[in-house]
Amino acid sequence: MTDTPLAAHLSPLTAKEDTICAPATALGGALCVIRVSGPQAFDAVSAICSIRCHQCEANTVHYTHITDGDEIIDEVLVSIFRAPRSYTGEDSVEISCHGSQYILNKVMALLLHNGCRMAKPGEFSMHAFLNGKMDLSQAEAVADLIAATNRATHQIALSQLRGHFSGELTQLRHQLLELTSLLELELDFSDHEDLEFADRSQLLDLARRIDERITTLAQTYEAGQAIKAGIPVAIVGKTNVGKSTLLNRLLRDDRAIVSDIHGTTRDTIEDVINLRGVAFRFIDTAGIRQTTDTIEQIGIDRTYQAISRARIVIWLIDEEPTAAELYDMQNRCEGKSLLIVQNKIDLQPSNPACSNNTAFPHSSCSANSNTISALIPISAKHGLGMEALEAAIYDAAHLPDLQASDVIVTSARHHEALTRAHDDLQRVLDGLLHQLPGDLVAEDLHLVLTDLAEITGEDQIISSQETLNHIFRHHCVGK
Repeated sequence: MTDTPLAAHLSPLTAKEDTICAPATALGGALCVIRVSGPQAFDAVSAICSIRCHQCEANTVHYTHITDGDEIIDEVLVSIFRAPRSYTGEDSVEISCHGSQYILNKVMALLLHNGCRMAKPGEFSMHAFLNGKMDLSQAEAVADLIAATNRATHQIALSQLRGHFSGELTQLRHQLLELTSLLELELDFSDHEDLEFADRSQLLDLARRIDERITTLAQTYEAGQAIKAGIPVAIVGKTNVGKSTLLNRLLRDDRAIVSDIHGTTRDTIEDVINLRGVAFRFIDTAGIRQTTDTIEQIGIDRTYQAISRARIVIWLIDEEPTAAELYDMQNRCEGKSLLIVQNKIDLQPSNPACSNNTAFPHSSCSANSNTISALIPISAKHGLGMEALEAAIYDAAHLPDLQASDVIVTSARHHEALTRAHDDLQRVLDGLLHQLPGDLVAEDLHLVLTDLAEITGEDQIISSQETLNHIFRHHCVGK
């Protein structure tokens, strides 16, 4: 997606003249829904069945036959939606037919013959955007909602589709309008001694509050990306410590080869599981040890690469590590959550290998900018301690407590626009601090508005008339 708002690339006629059709459900099921939308939707569907769509009430469903001349193609249900109360904001019809490929092809051919054209990917949502049924961020959320594979990604996409992100941007726009109005007062009414308006300290306070919210939204991107792609968790440790056994236990499947032979795992193995509705992407790695085997060394190098990519690192041990090993692992995991997990407790239940290791943290703490958990004892072979480990993995992700209305940024495009808005707002703050003329500060404010407008694809620029209306309504001018 380019930086230019989508609306700038599209002709308004696209939403007004074309009637489009396409299957709205995946092939292979017992039923298929074909959506038809546009000014000729009712005519096209009426031409292939006995229903006169123009005469039907909105939001009604009708039983009929699709016919090709005297040939009956299928028994169907036809749902009628009238503009503007439809998904696209246009007259729309949805035909529910049987899922046969032959039936689908015949119905589509008949619709194309009667004035429709095949919809391009995402074009129904594009029509909805062009007709003001949703903004660009909501249209993007449709694809995320369809692609959601767990509760967290579903909740984030649904929140965005419902307009919670758009609502945040609207609030920011209102605050920017207040800031713009105060600057305009400073420029145009400063010679009127009987009028009161904000001084620079008030303007600075308002600009800082706006910047704080923009920054907070931008900072959710890291967590949003992790949730969307699956939070990467690297399982590392020495050879034969039980890393592959742990991966299989977490996945409830024999995904990795388990052997008593040292150095069995030569490459990383990845798979995904859901913990409390969030996807975690586990990476089983080659065992870390000194080796002269070239292939095994490549696997160990990839282990270190996996650590660098991971958000959480599970360091699996079965004996007390040296102080040097602990120091090295802490440095490699700087900025990440490090879980130290003692395996094979079934072999030494009364004498844990690390019970006397004072170098190990025995409660959550911070070291070298990484979060280290308390020592977690498990037996990957027998499943002992797995509940506590899974709880620790979830907690180590430091995810926000997702609510239905929470705004979490998952789009790189949105994050980039918010970052630019923050940078432009820094110039506004600098201009206010250094007493630059209001018209110069206003130019940077205009850039902030443009940055935020790119997220929704709507015209968020504040007009002169809107500024004047706000001034007279809220700042006592003309009383």
